[in-house]
Amino acid sequence: MNCLIIGSGPAGYTAAIYASRANLSPVLIEGPQVGGQLMITTEVETFPGYPEGVAPFQMMDDMRRQAERFGTQFMEGIVEKVDFSCSPKKVWLDNGTLLESETVIVATGASAKFLGIPSEEEYKGRGVSACATCDGFFYRNKTVAVVGGGDTACEEATYLAGLCKKVYMIVRKPYLRASEIMQQRVLNNPKIEVLFEHNTLQLTGEPKVQGADLVYRKGSAEEEVRHIEIDGFFLAIGHKPNTDLFAAYLDRDEEGYIKVQGDSPRTNVAGVYAAGDCADPHYRQAIVAAAAGCKAAMEAEKYLKQ
Repeated sequence: MNCLIIGSGPAGYTAAIYASRANLSPVLIEGPQVGGQLMITTEVETFPGYPEGVAPFQMMDDMRRQAERFGTQFMEGIVEKVDFSCSPKKVWLDNGTLLESETVIVATGASAKFLGIPSEEEYKGRGVSACATCDGFFYRNKTVAVVGGGDTACEEATYLAGLCKKVYMIVRKPYLRASEIMQQRVLNNPKIEVLFEHNTLQLTGEPKVQGADLVYRKGSAEEEVRHIEIDGFFLAIGHKPNTDLFAAYLDRDEEGYIKVQGDSPRTNVAGVYAAGDCADPHYRQAIVAAAAGCKAAMEAEKYLKQ
């Protein structure tokens, strides 16, 4: 096999389009969540070519069909083990299938961290989001809550304050962990109200999120349950790149994101490339992931020619 692609988000499908058009006969392993993390968003309005916006499943289906048109072969399954110390590279699926390929494109994405309360899952796509840039537009002039106290949470709260009527920040600690400049932007913004020492108990509303039950100073003598009315609930407590599987072979940063060489998708292993959110702790946007998938396929083609 010339090219094996692991992951079925914008990076994986774009890599497949370019690799198949280059006659690399790629095989793409779609994994447990076809379409990747994009599938938890409500609607995609920022990807070029969809002036009216598009449902995430429709956009991913369009990409898949485009890759299929050029000859990409798709396989269902979950990668359980890899060996990148040899050539060709070896990849084992959960059904026992062994795949061998001269090049591998890792496009396994990253997963947003959630609080773990049952109502989060219930309201996914109905008011719960892990991406303010993706979904904030749908909450113009409405009231939303952002969970988290770090730089990401402050950035998302500030971004949402430019769109929304009011933004609550739900922070479990009595302080913000963000950098000083981000703290000041939040604390000086009249649209943002920071709820320190609060934890979320549950989300309420039908058919979409309409409120949240919070607990103040849980476990203390001052413990108090309060309710806030909101239209949207944004998680900003971090992402976990889906890269543990490759830890023995690929260099990663302290958070687990695969390290790439400069602006290229090349990893420390020749013939192995990383594209999309698994190697991007900063942007986490579909268009950026797609561009990385394009670069990975072009690099794989160059490697095979050499």
